Amino acid sequence: MSISSSEPARLLVVDDNKVNRMTLSRSLQVQGHIVETAENGREGLEKFRSGAFDLMLLDIEMPVMNGFEVLEACLNDFDLRQIPIIMTSAMEELDAVVKCVELGAEDYLTKPVNPVLLRARVSASLEKKRLRDEQRKLFRTFATKEVAEELLRTGFSLGGQIVTASVLIADIRSFTTIAENHDPSDSIELLNQYFSMMFDAVTRNGGIINQIVGDGLLAVFGAPIFYEDHRERAVKAALQMLEQLKTFNEKQLAQNKTAIRIGIGITSGKMVAGYTGTQNRAIYTCIGDTVNLADRIEEYTKEALRPLLIDENTRQGLPEYYKVEDLGKIVFKGKNQAAHVFAVLE
Repeated sequence: MSISSSEPARLLVVDDNKVNRMTLSRSLQVQGHIVETAENGREGLEKFRSGAFDLMLLDIEMPVMNGFEVLEACLNDFDLRQIPIIMTSAMEELDAVVKCVELGAEDYLTKPVNPVLLRARVSASLEKKRLRDEQRKLFRTFATKEVAEELLRTGFSLGGQIVTASVLIADIRSFTTIAENHDPSDSIELLNQYFSMMFDAVTRNGGIINQIVGDGLLAVFGAPIFYEDHRERAVKAALQMLEQLKTFNEKQLAQNKTAIRIGIGITSGKMVAGYTGTQNRAIYTCIGDTVNLADRIEEYTKEALRPLLIDENTRQGLPEYYKVEDLGKIVFKGKNQAAHVFAVLE
């Protein structure tokens, strides 16, 4: 849950002692927060997993599931470890404090909790969370959700790794001619509407938009998040792109506007995926023969007069109910070996 500095925060107090729960809850409510409680660690963890809270105050010594166990479970959950947890305990031993910090606790308060200190620690923890939320929001503005989460999870570093994934390249046919016959503002509007449809189809099937160059786009399925069915996901996205384009063109023609046609090429296999550029400016990208072949196959849609072409590796990952047309083996420019190409029928 994301908070702003002006909104009341939703806090969860987990303590097996009823008096302690009531005392903490009242003190926090006086500070303007919305408070819920849980009487043991397991109940608290179940509530915390709902994602409805901005901070948890967690007792250590509890039945069913103690505070250390809850804290460790939150540390192992990527979403939960983003939410601050303040430990509360009558234990003052240094070992207990160190263990809490090592397990990811934001802070530590000894009982009985001083109300002034409680206010200060809670306010500081919520401010840190607000800044982290802003960082996540900023990342997601300039990168896909998957890439943003990967950055937050592992940090940023230039370089790549070999992955097995599927690449989809799509391009508008004769867009240069279309642009020449329209005002620049109309061309931009057309592209924005087009990309909005295409992005929706890609992301709905777990893909990420890797690059946009002019009127062309490159999407990847299976990296940085791997899916066993990445080949089918790519083909499903392409078919949805073509279906949405039909609806779009019907509206365009009804308004006496230009209809557009696209070509899509999909290949699957090994490639290098990672961040390329400099420490100041970088993009997440995929490179390799698999990507190059997708570009060649997309270009071949013009000659084949088919809007959606795939390679043999992609074909092998599709269930039998997909209808395909075997176009044979094609030797593409810059390639020594022929590629077996199939047209996917709509």
